[in-house]
Amino acid sequence: MADTVVQNNQNPVSGFLSKLKKEKPPKEVKRSRKEERERFKKRLSTLTPAEQKYLKRKQFIDSVWPVCRALLVFGLCFVIIYPLLYMITAAFRPRSEMNDPTIIWLSKSFTLSNIKDVIKTMDFWHTLGNTLFINIGCSLVQVITCAITGYGFGRFKFKGKSAFFVVVIMMILMPAQIILIPQYMFFRYFNPLGIYHMITGEYINLIDNALTMYMPAFTANGIRAGLFIFLFRQSFMGLPEELEDAAYLDGCSPFKTFVSVMVPNAGSTFLTVFLLSVVWYWNDYYVSTSFFTNNSTIALQLKNLNASLTRVIFNNGNVKVNARELIVWMEAGCLLAITPILVMYIFLQKYFTEGIARSGLTGM
Repeated sequence: MADTVVQNNQNPVSGFLSKLKKEKPPKEVKRSRKEERERFKKRLSTLTPAEQKYLKRKQFIDSVWPVCRALLVFGLCFVIIYPLLYMITAAFRPRSEMNDPTIIWLSKSFTLSNIKDVIKTMDFWHTLGNTLFINIGCSLVQVITCAITGYGFGRFKFKGKSAFFVVVIMMILMPAQIILIPQYMFFRYFNPLGIYHMITGEYINLIDNALTMYMPAFTANGIRAGLFIFLFRQSFMGLPEELEDAAYLDGCSPFKTFVSVMVPNAGSTFLTVFLLSVVWYWNDYYVSTSFFTNNSTIALQLKNLNASLTRVIFNNGNVKVNARELIVWMEAGCLLAITPILVMYIFLQKYFTEGIARSGLTGM
């Protein structure tokens, strides 16, 4: 009977807790903590043993959980922030101090020579502009095409819809290496509709051309496009159908309904997909290495930073640098590579988390 009382919606323990929160001592009466504890014990004695046990267990959990949560957050911060702190301290440390066992975090002196050397080696500003051209452009195009595709899957019924959505799921699950060779042959011997080769007897070579990144984005087949289509589908499915019905009654076409009604209501999802797309295009070097030989990006320059330092800074090996000293230049390169992404995320992280909550990653 006591268990039934505890599980009842009108739980006396809950009522007791709510009354205890609402009851406040008069301003003129200042009870000491000892008096408050005595008052609590007196009220507690009016409950049944089962209710007292439940209340004590709840108080214990409420007191222990903040400690466990703090330890968990501290552990995650150590795993995530430790590499970042080490990267920052090493990037501004003279290479000679890397061999000093007395220096762990704070160096004895501060230098910008590592950053300057890496900027020179990576041809950073030209590489940054080229990366932004490919990165931001492909991300914007991919957001638009994936949004239209996700809207079709989320709000329309057509033949073969389930089969096509299986293809989208396969895009998420399938590694990029599986289709890399066909993609390379497609761009190396590009022949639109077979007409160009029929007329000229030759093929169009798109290798080392930004179109190798833009064309998949135009067809909703860019980097991680399957995941973005899924996110948009979940987001549009969560919007009420009355919005579309009202737009159709006002004379809007499906495309105008999408632009005028659905896009504004899914703004946080658009921002989330854009940020994810920017990060993945920014960090990509596998696909870029396959299609680019002369076209440089931040990821490609960072991947080849060791060889570039040997050629530019160390005079093809004439300057002797051990592996531990080399860390300062490598960490400086990593710091330069992630700084634009960190700045962008700092300003947009609020909207990013809202988009994750609304786009279907946390459940339907």
